[in-house]
Amino acid sequence: MEATEESTSRRPPYFNCMLAGGIGGTTGDLLMHSIDTVKTRQQGDPHMPPKYGSLSSTYVKIFRQEGIRRGLYGGVFPAFLGSFPGTLIFFGTYEYSKRTLIDLGMNDSIAYLSAGLIADLAASTVYVPSEVLKTRLQLQGRYNNPHFSSGYNYRSTFDATKTIIRTEGVQALFYGYRATLWRDMPFSALQFAFYEQNQKWAKQWVSGRDIGLSLEILTGAAAGGLAGILTCPLDVVKTRIQTQINPTSTKSQPAIKQNLFKPLGSSSSRESLATSKALSTAPQHLRSIVTSSTPSAMPKAGAATLDTSSILTGLKLIYKTEGLAGWFRGVAPRFVWTSVQSGTMLVMYQILLRQLEKRFNGEEPSHSAYLSR
Repeated sequence: MEATEESTSRRPPYFNCMLAGGIGGTTGDLLMHSIDTVKTRQQGDPHMPPKYGSLSSTYVKIFRQEGIRRGLYGGVFPAFLGSFPGTLIFFGTYEYSKRTLIDLGMNDSIAYLSAGLIADLAASTVYVPSEVLKTRLQLQGRYNNPHFSSGYNYRSTFDATKTIIRTEGVQALFYGYRATLWRDMPFSALQFAFYEQNQKWAKQWVSGRDIGLSLEILTGAAAGGLAGILTCPLDVVKTRIQTQINPTSTKSQPAIKQNLFKPLGSSSSRESLATSKALSTAPQHLRSIVTSSTPSAMPKAGAATLDTSSILTGLKLIYKTEGLAGWFRGVAPRFVWTSVQSGTMLVMYQILLRQLEKRFNGEEPSHSAYLSR
């Protein structure tokens, strides 16, 4: 409690925390956007057998065929629109919740966990809709993409928003909301609890508050990586649910609907009618879209199909059919993604807090002086 009492008078303003967190979190997300696009393509690929293979080959294929702006960085605009306000809300809520709980006498570690859960819940109303837009544009790639058929063909983020609301309803912007919370809330809670503890250990190791840039990076990356590993089972279930449950409506096929209004004598109209008839009579095998920023590896052929929206039921079924290894499928790329994103976000958070303090107060506080309090 000594550290808490010492830091009470040195707590940074909430505005500084929110601004530093917003910039740091957005930077981390944008830095890893191309890797996220690759994994989204692997996860949402409706082709059987899948069009994409390994992480490296998929990255190169998208770059060569579609380029950077609409290929590897497709969906980057909605990603930015959701990431900045989302992390702004997250860090503001986290700091307020953490300080309030600690001041009420709650154990520090429990306060960190609770604050992470509360903060992610508050931010979810912003970042989940942006995730839906981002993921669909990532999966689509170029407009009229000749290299990949995703089932979507939006001209822009604005066009995607209008089309989704018109053809599927506003609720479509919140697809996967519950499953996203099941994974992201525990991840955020563990990530910040680990980070706070890592910071304390680092300060004890160097016998001071200035732990240096290398330890700043290590504590942030280790916290994100470890939280990513521990929540991998939830990520696997979330991915299976969103990619394997058959859709119950064809409302998400705007291209087919639009073609049906063409003159019946045109070849494209006859083709569209045949396609729509096939869709109405044949079993649906299209997979829903993953709205995950850090998805796990695509299920292998023969993996259990989760005909359920229950996270707990999904965990039981995967364990029963695939064992413990099924829970941790894709754990390696998830570890890399969460480590880099977390390290970038938290290091920039500390750096920007110091710069803001120096700018507004005319003095620079000691290195790594804020989060662990």
